[in-house]
Amino acid sequence: MDRAQKEKVVDELGQIFESSGVVVVAHYTGLTVADMQSLRAKAREAGGSVRVAKNRLAKIALEGKPCASMADLLTGMTVLTYSEDPVAAAKVAEDFAKENKKFEILGGAMGETALDRAGVEAVSKMPSREELIAQIVSCIGAPASNIAGAIGAPASNIASILSTIEEKFEDKAA
Repeated sequence: MDRAQKEKVVDELGQIFESSGVVVVAHYTGLTVADMQSLRAKAREAGGSVRVAKNRLAKIALEGKPCASMADLLTGMTVLTYSEDPVAAAKVAEDFAKENKKFEILGGAMGETALDRAGVEAVSKMPSREELIAQIVSCIGAPASNIAGAIGAPASNIASILSTIEEKFEDKAA
């Protein structure tokens, strides 16, 4: 790799570190090409990406970035799993680590917050952006359905009272 290519890689990694909601660092020693393709496909489905980069270039790209604290994790054969959604990459990495014992999560960063192994696991258990939006929408929609139910309830109560009166009237007439 010549100097221009290295500078391009450092710039790309810098963009990843700045724009990602979460970056997970893991060792991938012993994984097959098929395993890595599977990881990449799962990350893509969740809205994330996977990147293998030289640790030295990644450390240069981390300088001055909010997640610079994770530079200590970049040793050995490391792979970066990242996403704009602060939860997606952590979920993908955790799920993949459960399936493949050779994929060892070291930690990562969520903005300025450095994450250890337990931190990545905790982030992976949080609801994703889509799940949070669905919960908020259901909370907003619930009062409206309650109001509709309250408005409709007196009418149904009146109808049941009228039918009871009508039944009593018919019994007396018969």
